[in-house]
Amino acid sequence: MSKVAIVLGTRPEAVKLAPVILRFRACPRIETRVILTGQHREMLHQTLAWFDIEADSDLQIMTPRQSLAQITCRALTGLEDVFQQERPELVIVQGDTTTTFAAALAAFYQKIPLGHVEAGLRTGVADDPFPEEMNRRLTSRLSALHFAPTTRALENLRREGIHERVYLTGNTVIDALQTIAHRQPECPVPGLDWQRYRVLLVTVHRRENWGRPLADIAQALVDILEAHADTAVLLPLHKNPTVREPLQQILGSHPRAFLTEPLDYPELVGAMQRATLVLTDSGGLQEEAPALAKPVLVLRETTERPEAIEAGVALQVGTDRRAIVQATGALLTDTELYKKMAQAVNPFGDGRASGRILEAILAYLGFDSQSSDT
Repeated sequence: MSKVAIVLGTRPEAVKLAPVILRFRACPRIETRVILTGQHREMLHQTLAWFDIEADSDLQIMTPRQSLAQITCRALTGLEDVFQQERPELVIVQGDTTTTFAAALAAFYQKIPLGHVEAGLRTGVADDPFPEEMNRRLTSRLSALHFAPTTRALENLRREGIHERVYLTGNTVIDALQTIAHRQPECPVPGLDWQRYRVLLVTVHRRENWGRPLADIAQALVDILEAHADTAVLLPLHKNPTVREPLQQILGSHPRAFLTEPLDYPELVGAMQRATLVLTDSGGLQEEAPALAKPVLVLRETTERPEAIEAGVALQVGTDRRAIVQATGALLTDTELYKKMAQAVNPFGDGRASGRILEAILAYLGFDSQSSDT
């Protein structure tokens, strides 16, 4: 039996790694250790609980208003201790968070091979998104196995000279989404009548949107609500006060703006299933909403998921107030445009990515193709 450590620290990582963890824990050839850094706190544990996953270690690194350097240092030193105690044969990380990069570096320092789930995403701009773009580039350089979610991601890695142990798997978020969506989860929001309004599900939190861009997004949402009396906005607020406070100031008093605490993952899936449109700067929602036939407006100036734009399931509008209002208005009034986006093919996978990842890792560890049978 081989020991594999799966490291995560945020809710998006928990969602995307949950199917991988469940697959690995069901495999008799793998001893799976789940290690949390605690980069997110309540949201992380809440999400894992929905998948019936308990962590083996929790570093609990998060303190109020700490810097990126502080998060990185605390995660790096904490993981060093855990890796020395556990001595895994392989470490698995996901995506591009500070936890991802810190775990990659900690594994490198301990000479433990690294597997990178969702490898190869790129905007081509080193500091946009910040720090995620550099986190994923550096993680690629430290990885022994690369699990690319799309052909474009795979090609990005090859252009950077990474050719060995690169696997095209699809995105594990579709695995997770299908598991939860099948249950038809509810999303009760006090005062929000899902039957009465066309609901815009909005999520914003990225560091590059702090300040003026965030205010412009909020003002655009006010404009949309005023122009379309049959619409409502559901906006789950991020825990960071830098994000919460401007949104509360601009939107908090509007009767059709429903600002809530972060939704747990099933509630978020339920909201996507019921919403008319999704407006987001989140990477995960760019992948998930199209799988539920919901058009997406990307509130970012760059995206590492151009497949969604090219497939026609998403439109990149940035943070310009007028552009957001115009694009949203077009989808709310043009039935054919809406249908065209809603019915386009989602490019992010078929719900079997976690199985492909397990098979690749079993082969890397020297087990035969039947070793994943439970």
